[in-house]
Amino acid sequence: MVHDHAKRLQEHGVRPTAQRLAVYDYLLTHRTHPSADAIYEALLPQYPSFSRTTIYNSLKALMQAGLIRVVTIDPLEQHFDGDAADHGHCRCERCGQLFDFAFPSAHVAQFVPDGFSVTRQDVFFTGLCRSCRESV
Repeated sequence: MVHDHAKRLQEHGVRPTAQRLAVYDYLLTHRTHPSADAIYEALLPQYPSFSRTTIYNSLKALMQAGLIRVVTIDPLEQHFDGDAADHGHCRCERCGQLFDFAFPSAHVAQFVPDGFSVTRQDVFFTGLCRSCRESV
């Protein structure tokens, strides 16, 4: 698995350091849209030499290469997604959990001004997830 990740990073012009591989693997295997601090806390037991700066720098390199995306749905904290393909997010206002949903890119053109070239889309909704709605 790590070899596959290293190859993917190299294909995107990213040097596959241990730190970048660990962060990328974490995002691909934990589809919870974690914050940088959550990634740091999760990786710390296995990689005690990693610093918060290491995590932020790794995330930046992976984002710039288009391997991951930042999710800005939470106004207080950035979250990260290992799925760099266009899709939308829903955020539960009660528990804070983020959920993915498919959003057809083909329909984006009808919403943007004539002549505008879309390079990335961020579509998100806030509300209550099923679990929180049922517990009210």
